Parts: sequence; structure tokens; C-alpha cells
Amino acid sequence: MDRSIRSASSLRCHMQASSPFSQVSYSPLRSLRFSCLCMQKVPQNIVLVRPVASSYVSKDFTYLSKAPIHHAIALGISSPLQRGIWNLRCAVASTTASLSEGVGEGLLDLGFLHICRKDLKIGLAAAVTVLFAVANKVLYKMALIPLKEYPFFLALINTFGYVTVYFSILYMRYQSGLVTKEMLGLPKLPFVLAGALEALGLAAGMAAAANLPGASISILLQTLLVWQLVLSKIFLKRSFSCGQIAACGLVVAGVAIALSGSGQVSGVPVATDKVDLFGALLMITSCAFQASSTIVKEFIFRNASKCLECGSVDIFVVNSHGSAFQSFFVLLMLPFLSQLRGVPFSQLSSYMASGAGCLFNIGSPSAECSGATLLTLSYVVMNLAFNISVLSLLKMSSAVVSSLCSTLAVPLTIYIFTLPLPYVGVTASLHPQFVIGVMILFCGLALYNFFAHRKSQKFE
Repeated sequence: MDRSIRSASSLRCHMQASSPFSQVSYSPLRSLRFSCLCMQKVPQNIVLVRPVASSYVSKDFTYLSKAPIHHAIALGISSPLQRGIWNLRCAVASTTASLSEGVGEGLLDLGFLHICRKDLKIGLAAAVTVLFAVANKVLYKMALIPLKEYPFFLALINTFGYVTVYFSILYMRYQSGLVTKEMLGLPKLPFVLAGALEALGLAAGMAAAANLPGASISILLQTLLVWQLVLSKIFLKRSFSCGQIAACGLVVAGVAIALSGSGQVSGVPVATDKVDLFGALLMITSCAFQASSTIVKEFIFRNASKCLECGSVDIFVVNSHGSAFQSFFVLLMLPFLSQLRGVPFSQLSSYMASGAGCLFNIGSPSAECSGATLLTLSYVVMNLAFNISVLSLLKMSSAVVSSLCSTLAVPLTIYIFTLPLPYVGVTASLHPQFVIGVMILFCGLALYNFFAHRKSQKFE
């Protein structure tokens, strides 16, 4: 009787091969996230298949996915071709069983590639969020071409129009049973606080933008990530390793270098921008308000997972109530906000009417309003998709991860603006600093993920 032992991720697989088809057992694992792949240092006629549990059977191969007892199956196979075919069958069977069982936190095993299903979901959500963030910024710039005289009108559409959209979606999800009365019965004070912080962030951002050039605004907005780290540590008691903090610093530095090397953004030379100190401090304060609102939403998700029987709250419950209270506080500050945007409050109604006429080609709109309807509608839809994707990512990960995705979108957007776009043309040029900054940014993101993964392994 032959016995062959191989260590795989500190796991010993003991194999016996006294017959062409025999079972081999090994010590039970603390977690089902590990997998035993003993494909080398074994006799040529033996293939050892990963451990699994109960429900998938394919002829002479049983795939087990959840059983507490871990077994491996040793199979007598005579030729390399048969071994390769059998390995392929094993990979397909394990993948099929894993998907059919729907183990949300388990290991998705694709041959020699091992991916935690939760990490895979977060990675896909992050990629979608970055894609939507870039498209959102590009479409916003394009929508402002025909509506260049009405940016405040577009901002108010976002603020008040989304309340109707979110609550309509929430009602449909409630009717379908996806939203329960228990979810709707959550305490409203956190939603009020989140809405108030978002409104204050909007007001402070508008006040700062009136005194700052566009390029410096993009750089100062990256302090949002710093606020996320600090507030997560203070209020959510999250712990970050020195490596994660340093990686976030690299991300911020990379974005700042990339922006300084982007030549001209929207016609504003970066190198000659003179930044007003008060405006800069006001923009940093605006980022603090926005980060605080995100932290409150993350707290809502974490608290709901502990209090609700269903285990989580639907994102549209948070979106709808947060937007409603934000709109309420923006309405209270409307006289102040309209003055900041150069629109006297007494003329606000006529300004909104003119903006609506330009948007829908009503009355006698100017030739510059051509294409306003299509571009604005595209921007609104994309902005909705971006907001939903950000909140979904926040729910399954953290505020810091969602902020990293938004940060990554900045240099990608600058690159898009170097291309000839409809209505916009080429609004940015690139310099070597841009490439250096992007490389630093990606290094920071890679390091953050590396240290986060290493930290999670310590807890397992």
C-alpha cells in the first residue's frame, strides 16, 4: 500500500491507494474556505480531488460541499490524458455544486484559482462603481454644455427629483416583498443626521467652489478618503493597519500628482492656479460632512444586520429616507444656496422656468440648448446608477472601499477627457506627471488590498 503526503496551505492530505477507487480522510478544517489539492508528489496513477460534502453526484464521482467530515477521493487512472480529463471534470463539478449550493461566504474553486465569494462580489461591485463614476463625471460635463447657464437648476433636479424616483422604487420593492415593515420601522434619527450632513456638505462645497479654481477642487476632494479613515476609526471602531493607512496616503498622493500633471482641465491651467486658503478649508470641511454622512449610512447597515430578523436592510430604504431628509434641509437653505450660485432668491422661480425651457425646448430656447434633453436624461440615469452602486458597495464592504473607488475614477476621467468627445471636445492634456501619479495610485490600491487581505487572514 502506497502512502503519499503533501502539505497544501499548511494542510496535510494523507492518501491511501490500495485499490483503483478508495477514500482518504484527513483532519477536519476549522473553516470550509480551505481546499485540498494534492495533484503533485503522488503516484502517477493517482489523482486527489478537493474535499467537499453532500449533494452533487456525477456518476463515479461524488462532490461534497458542506459536510463537517472532509474526504478526498483517490482514483486509479492509467494515462496522462485520462488524468487531464478527470481533473477538468472535477473542476466543473466543484464549480457547479458551489454555485448551486449558493454558499455566500464560501470559496469559489476554479481549478487552481481560489476566490472567496464575498471578495468576488465586492470586487465586481467595485469595478461597476468605478465604471459608473467615470461615466457619471463625463456625462455631467457633457450635460453642462447646453445647460452652462443653469448648473444650479441641474443640481436642484438631482436633489429633489431623486426623492420621487427613490420612493417609487421603494414602493415597488415593498409591494414585491423585498422591503418589509420591519425595515421601514428602523429609527429615523440616523437618516435625519445623514440627510443634514449631506446638505451641509453641499452648501459648504458650493461656497468653496465660488472661491477655488476647478483643478484645486479636484485635489482637495481627495481629503474625503482621509476623513473616511479617521471617522471610521473613531465612530465605527474599525482598525486599520499601518500598511493600509500608508496605502491610502499613496492613493491621495497619486491623485494629486496625476491632477498636477493633467495640463489643463476644462481650460484651467493647473500650474498657475492660486488657491484661496479660506476656500480650501471650506472644501475640506465639505469633505468632512460628506464623509460623516457615509459613516452614518455604514452605521445604519451594521446596526440593521444586528437588529433585523432578515439580517440586512434594503439599500433603497437608506437611499430614499436619506434623500428625503437631504432635500428638506436643502429647501431650508435654498435662499443661501441660490445666492452662492449667483441667483437672487427673488428671481429663483424665473431662473428655474428658464432652465426647464432650455431642458425641454419649451418657449424660445437658445441654440446652445440643443441636445439638452438627451444629455441631461443620460446624466440623471447614470447618476442614479452611480449612487445606487456606491451604496451597494458600502453595504457589502466599507466607506473606505467606496471612497477608494471614487478616487480611482478621477484619473480615469481625466484620461477620458483627453479624447475627442461629442459636445465637449478635448478638455485635458496629459504630461508625464499624470502617468507617474496613476502608477502611484494603482500601487496604493494594490497595497491596500494586500494589507486588507493579510489582516483578514489573521482573523480567520
